[in-house]
Amino acid sequence: MSLILQNINKHIALTEEEQAHFLSLLVPKSIKRKQFLLREGEVCKHTAFVTTGCLRAYTIDRNGFEHILHFAPQGWWVADMYSLVSQQAGNLFIEAVEASEILLLSKSRQEQLYADIPKFERFFRILAENSLVTHRQRLLDNLSLPAQERYAIFCKRYPTLIQCLPQKYIAAYIGVTPEFFSKMRKELLRDS
Repeated sequence: MSLILQNINKHIALTEEEQAHFLSLLVPKSIKRKQFLLREGEVCKHTAFVTTGCLRAYTIDRNGFEHILHFAPQGWWVADMYSLVSQQAGNLFIEAVEASEILLLSKSRQEQLYADIPKFERFFRILAENSLVTHRQRLLDNLSLPAQERYAIFCKRYPTLIQCLPQKYIAAYIGVTPEFFSKMRKELLRDS
């Protein structure tokens, strides 16, 4: 529980009573490797905080290709924000890359939290703003940068995941085929 409180304390200060109240609203959940937290077409009812492990959020196009939007390693939050906010069917899969422990905060309890401790609106606004900026920059990078530079950005953003993720996941994140990624990575290693 201290990891989530450290995450929150980066943006807002809580009293001990506020911390206890917040923690009482969370539901711990274990997820096995390759188990889904959310599937495309389902309504997202929770925001999840990863205490151990790693999740990935992705979509599958009409040709069956996966496009990974982001990873959620230890200490990160994850949800299908479109679905969570609109309460409409989502278009993301959220799946455990490895066995993971998460803390779930339901939409209704999050709304209750805003009423009980208004400074949490500031916290989640900061998370949403940071996410918006990051996703916009990623979109621009994907439109304008070559694969090698997108890979360098991935390495900077997720340094702890470089060695533990399957190469096909990294390829899906940077928008290339696994074969192209393997060839590119060999060239990068040869040139370094």
